[in-house]
Amino acid sequence: MACIDPHGRKIEYVRLSLTDKCNLRCFYCMPERFNDFTPPANYLSYDELERVIRAFAELGIFRVRLTGGEPLVRKGVTKFAARLSAIPGIEDLSLSTNGGLLGRCAEELYETGVSRLNVSLDTLRENRFRFIARRGELAPVLEGLQRAKEVGFNPIKINMLVMRGINDDEVLDVADYCVENGFALRFLETMPVGASGREAKNLFIDLRDIRDRLETHFDLVPSIMPGGGPARYVKVKGSNIHFGFITPLSQHFCATCNRLRLTADGTLHLCLGNTHNFELRPHLRQGISDDGLKDLLYQALALKPLQHNFLDEPDEVNRAMSVTGG
Repeated sequence: MACIDPHGRKIEYVRLSLTDKCNLRCFYCMPERFNDFTPPANYLSYDELERVIRAFAELGIFRVRLTGGEPLVRKGVTKFAARLSAIPGIEDLSLSTNGGLLGRCAEELYETGVSRLNVSLDTLRENRFRFIARRGELAPVLEGLQRAKEVGFNPIKINMLVMRGINDDEVLDVADYCVENGFALRFLETMPVGASGREAKNLFIDLRDIRDRLETHFDLVPSIMPGGGPARYVKVKGSNIHFGFITPLSQHFCATCNRLRLTADGTLHLCLGNTHNFELRPHLRQGISDDGLKDLLYQALALKPLQHNFLDEPDEVNRAMSVTGG
């Protein structure tokens, strides 16, 4: 069985946000004084989330990524990850994190069946980290990365949001750090999601310029990496060191979109750059049957739009990026 959207795209990937809370407050993700968090009573329980993912798996979804906010701030996340990895049909369970809490749970996450990590790292400079993240420190992130490497995570993918005048002068420094540690490095463009994202629109850099800069420093050849995301990859010739480019604005990848996003409150978002969504929580709380739940998921899938509206209607999406996890 397969999930096919109205535009003929095979949907195989769910990004599951466990919480909209975070231990950092990066300026491009969450307003500094934001406090409109989801009330705890509106969070889906782990039992409810597992039930939804089981239904998705029976419909052909086989990739799940745990995101946030910061997923590691939700209690019990490692035990929940173990439950998801045991669901028949789920072949790829991964996690996105800012890395600040990774050091204390990397081994347990690895043992649960989480196979891959994506870690946000926008800078290697402590003062700049504090400026971007508004709180926290860089050292625990770097320590968490080393711990994840020690326990056996492979690949570890570093996500760097490149921002003009903020951290674009560190592109080669972060690349060298990833080469030294055997990490893949993916560069991301800024997106106008929510008030924070729109405020960062003047920081946009076309990643084709970043690739040109990398090619002055490395001998790059086209490549691919395992995973369900939209990155276009190159690697350093003669090595297994990869650089990826996620380009929602300069070279959008909507034609190959294969994902849905489920937030902690049970809202299914059909597109990051549109307002199309479907609320599952009321139906779950009213005792919907398993077959009824799968029918709902098909109804939701029918709402998936052809492409985002970031360029035509940049003010349309008002939710904070921390709600859907990117």
